[in-house]
Amino acid sequence: MNPDIQALFFNDPWWIVLIKCVGIVVVVLTWQIFNVWFERRLLGKMQQRIGPIMNGPFGLGQTLGDGLKFLLKEDFAPKMVDRVLYTLAPIIAGVCAFTAWSSIPLGGEVNMFGVTTRLQVTDLSTGALVILAMGSVAIYGFVLAGWSSNSPYSLLGAMRSSAQMISYEISMGLSFVAVFLYTGSMSTNAIVDAQSAPLLGQPLLAGLGLQNWYWLVLLPSFVIYVISMFGETNRAPFDLPECESELVSGHITEYTGFRYAIFYLSEYINMTTVSAVCTTLFLGGYKAFWPFSLIPGIDSGWLGLVWFVLKVQLLIGGFVWARASLPRFRYDQFMDLGWKWMIPISLVWILLIATFKGLRNAGLMSPFVFLGLAAVVALAFLAIWFLGSPEEEAPRVGDEPFDAFAGGYPVPPLPGQSLPEFADMVRGTAEPDPITEEK
Repeated sequence: MNPDIQALFFNDPWWIVLIKCVGIVVVVLTWQIFNVWFERRLLGKMQQRIGPIMNGPFGLGQTLGDGLKFLLKEDFAPKMVDRVLYTLAPIIAGVCAFTAWSSIPLGGEVNMFGVTTRLQVTDLSTGALVILAMGSVAIYGFVLAGWSSNSPYSLLGAMRSSAQMISYEISMGLSFVAVFLYTGSMSTNAIVDAQSAPLLGQPLLAGLGLQNWYWLVLLPSFVIYVISMFGETNRAPFDLPECESELVSGHITEYTGFRYAIFYLSEYINMTTVSAVCTTLFLGGYKAFWPFSLIPGIDSGWLGLVWFVLKVQLLIGGFVWARASLPRFRYDQFMDLGWKWMIPISLVWILLIATFKGLRNAGLMSPFVFLGLAAVVALAFLAIWFLGSPEEEAPRVGDEPFDAFAGGYPVPPLPGQSLPEFADMVRGTAEPDPITEEK
C-alpha cells in the first residue's frame, strides 16, 4: 500500500482496515435493527400501547421478520419509470449513509488481533467536512427517486426533500464552522481530544473533572445543530417530504421490496449518523459522562465504544420523543425557521466566536467574559423571538363583488366576503315560505 494512503488509515495493515470497514457495516446494520424495535417500543410506551412483543424476547424478532418480508416481496417497478435512475437512487442513498461512518471516531486505541489501532477507519484533516458532504450527496438519491418514479407524489416529495435538506444543510454547516473555529481543526479525532481539556481551560475546574464539552461552551451551535438534525433526516416534526396525509410516502411512494427496504434503512442510518456526529462534535465523543469521567480508564479501549453508543442512543431517543409529542410544522413556518432565524443566528454567533478567538490570542478576553457576551446576545434573540413582529392589519374587503375565478383559478374569499351564489344564504335573506304566509 502507498505510504501516503496508509498514513490516512493510521498505518494499519490492509487486513485491519478491511476488518474495520466490514465491522462498521455489520455494527451499523445490526444497530438499525435494534433502533426500529427501540422506536416502536418507546412510541408504544409514550402512547400507552404495548408495541411489538410477540416475536422473540421483548419483540426483538419483529424487525427481523419485517426485513425478511421486504426481501421476499415482489420488487415491482411501475410502468414508464426510468429504470436506470430508479435502481440507482436507493444505491446512492445507501452508500452515502454508510460512507459517513468512516470518519467518525467510535473509541480510542484498542488492541485488535495483536495490532494497536484506533476505533476509526480514517482520520482525515477535513473529516468533519467529509461527513457533511456525504449528507449533501445523499440528496441526489432522493431527487432521482422522485424524478424517475413518474409519479407526482414522488416528484413533489423529492422537491420538498431537496429544498429542506439544502435549507437546513446551511445551518448545520454553520454550526460545524463554530466548532472548527473554536477547536482550530476539522479533524474529528482532534475535536474529541479538544473536549477532554478542562472546562473553559480553567485549572480550578480540572480538579472537578469537568470537561470542555462543546454543548455547553458552544450552546447556540449545539441547539442549531439539534434542530437541523430533524430537518436533515426528514423526521417529525419536519417530516414534510413524506407526510402521509399529503404525499403518501413522498419520494419512495413507488418503491417496494428490497429497494424500498434500502430507503427505509438509510433513513434510520442517517438518523444514527447525525446523532453520532452530534456526539462527536458536542458531547465529547467516546469520553465518559461526568462524574464517571473521574474514574481512571473508564473510557479507555473498548469501553469508549460503550459510552459512544450510549450517547448516540440517547439522542435517538430524542428523535422518538419528538415524533410522539410534536405536531408537524407548516411548510412556510418550517422554511421561516431555517432561513429567517437559524442562519442569521449562526452567522452572528460565528462572528462572536471569531472575535473571541482573536482577542483571546491577544490576551484581551477571558472565556467568562465571552460567555457573558454570548448570554446577552442569546437573551436578545429570545426577546425578539417571543415579542415577535407587530401583527399585520387584516386586509380590508372592498365593496366590489367577489369573483372567485377572476385570476383563472379558484381563490378563497377573504373574511367578510362570500361567493355570489351563497350570498343570500349567508345573509339570512331566504325566500318566504308560502305555507307559513297562508297561516
